[in-house]
Amino acid sequence: MAGDDIKKGNVIDVDGKLYQIIEIQHIKMKRTALNRIKMRDIRSGSTIEQSFQNTEKFNKVRLETLPMQYLYEDNGLYYVMDEESYEQFPLTKEQMGDTLKYLKENVILNVEKYQDEVLSVTPPISMVLKVVTTEPGFAGDTKSGASKPATLETGLTLQVPLFVNEGDMIKVDTRTDQYIERA
Repeated sequence: MAGDDIKKGNVIDVDGKLYQIIEIQHIKMKRTALNRIKMRDIRSGSTIEQSFQNTEKFNKVRLETLPMQYLYEDNGLYYVMDEESYEQFPLTKEQMGDTLKYLKENVILNVEKYQDEVLSVTPPISMVLKVVTTEPGFAGDTKSGASKPATLETGLTLQVPLFVNEGDMIKVDTRTDQYIERA
């Protein structure tokens, strides 16, 4: 793929590293054109900016996102199952990343792969979780927007409104770790 064909969001291979395009600036000069590209290394998460000739060729990479069901944890490995083939795969704590704070048996995770390498694991955008511990809200605590900490069944602690009690089921935005509503 030529340098002028790449778009924001594309994943490209540059010297064996996978980068996702964050931003592109086309710079026209007298005799040539450059692309100033801001990109994120998919494996390390670091961001770099680099300039390329407009005629430079890139290998566009196709990532595969598969829905996989979380099964169980055993000796630091987290087992997921491919929903189509029923094949089970172990994933490490590093591969699971922040998804660990949302792990419940049978939850469907999105596993992003390149060839056989797992690049990222993400939970659903929102999840319904049970409040395990929180302080009771007291009569008279009517300050608008008042909140209190609550610990959920997965171990995640977040701020919830005063009316939420232990045992309540709440909906949480997994991208921001914030309370959405009672479920």
